[in-house]
Amino acid sequence: MDKMKFIRALENNLLSEIQSIPKSDLHNHAGRGGNISYIENMLNVNIAPLSEPLNSLNEMNEWLNNNIKCHFPDKNGYIQRVAAAFAQAKADNISILALSYDISEVYWLGGLDIFVAVMDGMHNAFTPEIKFLPDLSLYNTVDLNELDALFSKNWFKGIDLCNYSNTMTMDDMSAMSRKAHEHGLIVKAHIGEFGGADDVMRYAEKLELDQIQHGIAAAESPLIMEWLAKHKVQLNVCPTSNILLKNTKSYETHQIRRLFDYGIPVTINTDDLLIFNATASQEYLNLYNAGLMTADELNTIRETGLSSI
Repeated sequence: MDKMKFIRALENNLLSEIQSIPKSDLHNHAGRGGNISYIENMLNVNIAPLSEPLNSLNEMNEWLNNNIKCHFPDKNGYIQRVAAAFAQAKADNISILALSYDISEVYWLGGLDIFVAVMDGMHNAFTPEIKFLPDLSLYNTVDLNELDALFSKNWFKGIDLCNYSNTMTMDDMSAMSRKAHEHGLIVKAHIGEFGGADDVMRYAEKLELDQIQHGIAAAESPLIMEWLAKHKVQLNVCPTSNILLKNTKSYETHQIRRLFDYGIPVTINTDDLLIFNATASQEYLNLYNAGLMTADELNTIRETGLSSI
């Protein structure tokens, strides 16, 4: 029933109907996952959405600081931004939500026990019905004993290795990946948003990745796409983010078309909704209206996300 309802909603350009149908969001940075309109109503402010593509992640962070974080100067403000992500998940009927948290945020709020209590409280208050899959984002090498302690509550469901600044060696990341797998966690890494297909392959193989955040550079290599499809490595793709960070030219030419055609499991996600201003429902509609994918293909992607646990 949801399949036909979703297909009809896309074909008739009914965003509100798309919003009513279960979806996943598996690539969502918690403090940046809310909706601009929600923030505006909460604080009685006006926030102009990002209007031009950005040239770098540094520019992205600068825009975030100047337009969003300036309204949330303290810990309570951070909690409000995460609450906005849960509220948005409810509004867009996200049934499976993977929010990622920087390890520094855990300690900033007072340590693991306090952090978990706060996040579980918001989950239960806003979206008790959803499957919540919190990820621990790692931007620097972490001692394996520290990871054991962080994973001891069995609260985190995945890790996300983010090595954009090349602060971690492959050996260090491999050790952290193995530790996460020992605890039964889903291992993800940000790779293939920038760089080339060889980077995607190297990370996927050496880190034994279950999922890749972005991974769109793999579309450059048929051999690498075949490997990803054979090993069922899921790519959690964020189309509007890719466009506004100049990693793809348009919805009409987005790499997800080729990745899907090679049989790679792909999902559609928001990345940083407060920055890129496209909900999961809007992402599906954008790709459909661009003529990139059929409504039936997009429903297949929706179902992949819902079955990806």
